[in-house]
Order: sequence, then structure tokens, then C-alpha cells
Amino acid sequence: MLPRILAPALIALCAAPAVPREIAVPPLQGAEEPATDMALGELASRMTVPVSINGSAPQPFVIDTGAERSVISRQFAGQLGLAAGPNVRLTTMTGETRVGTVVIPSLTVGPVRDERAFHAPALEARHMGAHGLLGIEQLRQHMISIDFDAGKISLRKSRREGGRPDPTPRATDEIIVTARNRLGQLIVTEAEFEGHKVTVVIDTGSQISMGNLALQRRLRRIPLKGPIEMTSVTGEKLTVNYHVAERMKLGNVELSGVPVAFADIPPFGRFGLAKRPALMLGMDAMRGFRRVEIDFPERKIRLLVPSGPRVPRRRPDRATRLT
Repeated sequence: MLPRILAPALIALCAAPAVPREIAVPPLQGAEEPATDMALGELASRMTVPVSINGSAPQPFVIDTGAERSVISRQFAGQLGLAAGPNVRLTTMTGETRVGTVVIPSLTVGPVRDERAFHAPALEARHMGAHGLLGIEQLRQHMISIDFDAGKISLRKSRREGGRPDPTPRATDEIIVTARNRLGQLIVTEAEFEGHKVTVVIDTGSQISMGNLALQRRLRRIPLKGPIEMTSVTGEKLTVNYHVAERMKLGNVELSGVPVAFADIPPFGRFGLAKRPALMLGMDAMRGFRRVEIDFPERKIRLLVPSGPRVPRRRPDRATRLT
């Protein structure tokens, strides 16, 4: 039986009347020195960090807490001459598919260096919109601090292991949400969507949030917009409708204007969430905060609330990444 890996990344496009456009991928770059505090790069509004493979020049990878394993583009792998690995069964938003892998001798991003060789699925850069995805296999022992105001991202040791919080002064209140760990992902049960309890998966690789059909049924007659067409990292298509929530609650924090697309995508089943209301919380919602800190070993999510009203994002009317 083929090994199964979860890498549910999607690119969403407004299906009509817009014409789908290809996400531009930056050319492979020359050598750069990775830093502890890294600039928060963006490719079509998706978060990227510079990742070095076996000492190579760093290339932009999307930080994807919705993916179990890291993924590399075939173009980057070919440039490095990485050895081929076994085929694996990859679970994406649109289903399961068999893909080839390459051997990653080591991986470095900022202060994080993974010296263990591992097999990474190799996919087309044009479908990912970057030269790879940085999954939780390399993140689960660390703490990620995403500062939207300063435009930087920091990777540090977990507070449980003596790591220090982001030294940037906190100008607003901090809300701490405790999560559960399932397959490496952080699952939040203390959440509501339009007044209904919902289980939330934190997914930094998605620009828009995805809800399952159990959540849509619970909401009953909600106004839907769309449809929008989504393309997975393997190039497959999925057409869905979406709803812009008037009220969403995460812990003690309330947000409004959060767009959520609905579909019974395979990752919900993988997490055991297919039959109860659940959603994968994307970057549209998280950008409603000034800073988001995700501590995997401690299973804590710290949200820095702005002093004034902060509405996450608008309708998903351009190419966005979903996980």
C-alpha cells in the first residue's frame, strides 16, 4: 500500500466572470543568508519564507500548517539534482492522487535546521505558486510568530522548551486559545460560526477558510455567493460556493466579514471531522489580528487583538491559496 501524505493546498479563483490566471512563481534565486527574523514574503497574498535545501540558495516556500509534510517544486528539485524517492498517495482538497517524491537531505529555514533526510512530494511550481510548502513535520517542535503589522515572521523554540516570546512590545491585549493536537495539526474546539459551535483547524497555507457541508447544513438558509473555482496543487479543479460570516468567535475574540467556502473536502475526513461542523481557518481570518503566535508543543495560539475594529478580508475575488 502506498504511504499517504496530507498536503491539501488549493488555489482559488473567482469562477465568473473573471478569467482564471496562473500564479506567477519567482525565478530561482542566488545565495542569501537566512535570518532568525525573516521578512514575511507574499506570493498572491500567501505567506512565504526562505527555505534552503541541503545548503542551497534559499527559495520561497509557503508556510502551510494544514500540510503534514513539506513539498518541493519539481523545478527546484531538478536544479538541485535531488534523488528520486518512492511514489506516495497525496491527499489534497480535491481527492487523492499518486505522486513521485525526492529525497531531501536537509532543510533549513531561519534558525530551524532539519538534518534528517526525508521524502518530499515533488509537484509543479505553477500549481503551488511557490517553490514548495513548509509543512508541520518541520514546524511541530517550534513556535511561529507572524507579525502582520511589521511584516515579519519568526521561528523560535517552543515556550515549553525555554523559547522566548516575540520581543516586539504588545500594544494590545493578548488572547490565548488552547488547542488539541491531531495528526500534528492544531484543532480548536472553543469556537463559534454564526452562533453555532464549530471545530477549527488552523491553516496558514489558505488565504480563505473552508467549511464542511455539516457546517453549511447547520447554518441552514444562509446567503451564498459564488461560485468560485479552485485548483489544487496537483492541478485538479473544484467549484464551490462561499458565505461571508457576520460573526465568528475564536476563544474570546469575535471577527466579522470572514469568507468561508463550503465543500466536503478529503482533509475533513482525514481529521475525523467529516460529520460535525468544522472549518479550516485560513489567512483571511488570521489577518484580522495584529500578530498570531502558534506554539505547536505547547498547543497554544496567542492572538494579539487590535485596539480598534479590524475586519479580516473581502470576498475571495482574486487568486488565493487555500489549504
